[in-house]
Amino acid sequence: MFRKLAITTATALSLGTGAALAAGGGGHVTDHDFSFEGPFGTYDQTQLQRGLQVYTEVCAACHGMNLVPIRSLSDEDGPGLTDDEVRAYIEQNYIEVYDEELQDWRAATPNDHFPESSLPEAPDLSVMAKARAGFHGPYGLGLSPLVNGIGGPEYIASYLTHYTGEEMEQYGTYLYGNETFDGGWTQMAPPLWDGMVEFADGSPNDVESMAVDVSAFLMWAAEPHLMDRKQMGFTAVMLLILLSALLYLTNKRLWAPVKKAAKARQPAE
Repeated sequence: MFRKLAITTATALSLGTGAALAAGGGGHVTDHDFSFEGPFGTYDQTQLQRGLQVYTEVCAACHGMNLVPIRSLSDEDGPGLTDDEVRAYIEQNYIEVYDEELQDWRAATPNDHFPESSLPEAPDLSVMAKARAGFHGPYGLGLSPLVNGIGGPEYIASYLTHYTGEEMEQYGTYLYGNETFDGGWTQMAPPLWDGMVEFADGSPNDVESMAVDVSAFLMWAAEPHLMDRKQMGFTAVMLLILLSALLYLTNKRLWAPVKKAAKARQPAE
């Protein structure tokens, strides 16, 4: 029975690994060290603020985050803006939403969600970091996703930094070479270049740094309660360890008289 269980587990692990690779698309994905990786990792608030700036000044022109409430920008485990800063963010960026009741556009409030994508072919970025698995993948039974994450932020950062500079026209559509994207060609032109965004704290603003910052921000957008989930998971593991120890001691105490009686009935050698 144990042998069958071992074979079944090994088969599941191999299938899960294959699924993870398939989910990553087979393109080149570079490993980046993010602060939120690992069972005790946390979001870097200043990095999320820089990522928000990159998203606002670059990505928001085409892409939306319609599943993310604007008020969540004030979350302690998120960018950590104050309520006044959230309202100022809305005003400075002229964020509007379509009100179904008014049948018209109006200024957004913190309780509204980020606008939808402005282009039909531009995907919403709310859950992009979870939808795009990198080299780790969200599938399978291995421990790698627990330690390294699902690889979605790595995929986004790699996608933004691995343009080859090649272009081609196909059926009236321009395609751009990208080593990370499936097939090696993508319709999105390179969105970042060195010095494109100026950070108030003087942080590096080369392409790779900005790509990593916005990837971290999109991971938070996809998993805003990641820290709470990790805390719950750690608590659950500790309780299971304690329960296992109590069950072991209880089992040992319950069977101790039986073992003692059985030993006493054994004939002396």
